[in-house]
Amino acid sequence: MYNLDPVTIAIIAANVIISMKGFNDRLFFEKYKFNVGSIRRGEQIRMISSGFLHADTTHLIFNMFTLYFFANAVIFELGQLNFIIIYVASLIFGNLLSLYFHKDEYWYSAIGASGAVTGILYAAILLQPSMSLYMFFIPIPIPGYIFGIGYLLYSIYGMKNRVGNIGHDAHFGGAVGGYVITLILFPSLFQTDLLHIGILAIPILILFVLYKTGKLN
Repeated sequence: MYNLDPVTIAIIAANVIISMKGFNDRLFFEKYKFNVGSIRRGEQIRMISSGFLHADTTHLIFNMFTLYFFANAVIFELGQLNFIIIYVASLIFGNLLSLYFHKDEYWYSAIGASGAVTGILYAAILLQPSMSLYMFFIPIPIPGYIFGIGYLLYSIYGMKNRVGNIGHDAHFGGAVGGYVITLILFPSLFQTDLLHIGILAIPILILFVLYKTGKLN
């Protein structure tokens, strides 16, 4: 049995309770989802509340299972308080990036814990780069840092080509949040694992170059 920390249980419970409320109360859902126009009018609460709403049970379960698998790695290395800091910061980073890229699209809306969860995933990979991940369609284990790079490169592709009804920019922003905050909280990684820090920064640099050269859109 995979033992969950009480903090992780509390976050999962909050996501389930608030998402279920949103499923059954459309006015509640509309009031607290991420929406560019509403946020620019001063409803900053949506920057946080939207991270606890989900489109449906599949969306909710996928995010919570991902958190379930990676939360303990971060808590073990950094403790409960720092785990919460990374989770919340990644949620905010993800929504800030979405707000930046869609600032003129007042109709743009989004929901989900994906940014926060991706931040935890990226923090776990940074803290334990030798971890192996298994995908249903790939029969061999994938090194954590390879998965991290591939995930962000796909997010860049999704942002550039508007692939699917997915907030790729929130995923990317969340990963950057997890990456940056983890290094701030655990700076000794610069002495012990500089190679993986550099490797995991590659997609971030690629996004920056694409943006600066006007090739992101």
